[in-house]
Amino acid sequence: MPVVSVVFTILSAYLFGAVPVGVLVARTYGIDIQKVGSGNTGATNILRSAGWGPALVVFTFDAFKGGLAVLVAQAFEVPNWEIVLVALAAVLGHNYSVFLGFRGGKGVATSLGTIFVIDPGLGAAVFAIGVLTVLVTRFVSAGSVVGGASSVILAVAMNRFDYRLVISAGLALLIAAKHRENLARMYDGGERRVDQRASRRR
Repeated sequence: MPVVSVVFTILSAYLFGAVPVGVLVARTYGIDIQKVGSGNTGATNILRSAGWGPALVVFTFDAFKGGLAVLVAQAFEVPNWEIVLVALAAVLGHNYSVFLGFRGGKGVATSLGTIFVIDPGLGAAVFAIGVLTVLVTRFVSAGSVVGGASSVILAVAMNRFDYRLVISAGLALLIAAKHRENLARMYDGGERRVDQRASRRR
């Protein structure tokens, strides 16, 4: 595949991921999501500031962004190993959106969307583990990190010793890196649970 086409596909994936869905949805409720709670634009902060309905909309569309990036790459017949870069670019776009001054969310839903398209069985298993962890712990951050880590373990257990394992590992690292502060607060006992409301940032 020509290098120019690969670069175009990766750039397109970044731009798909960078679409600030959370900001747009929150704005319809009169909320500047970057000035509320954690300031992140993902579904968790939307949940705490606007409720379950808007949060589910944001989660769905954020996942769609990742899945769409991979689908477009597959339509252009991008080689599997280069789809690794496409998946990572979509998540980096969400986390560091050019439309928001290179700020954004934490990439969990977008990561899940890429995995679902690449390997539906793996994606469904990761989603189930993440949701179960949230239900047990009441921490979204715990579900996010455990879900990310489980994608690597499951990829190995399901014999995905190819580009899917590399994508899982890369996305798991990005998720863990974006949740460093959450993990520290969890350790100190200061992490907010899933049903705690967000407050306006000062």
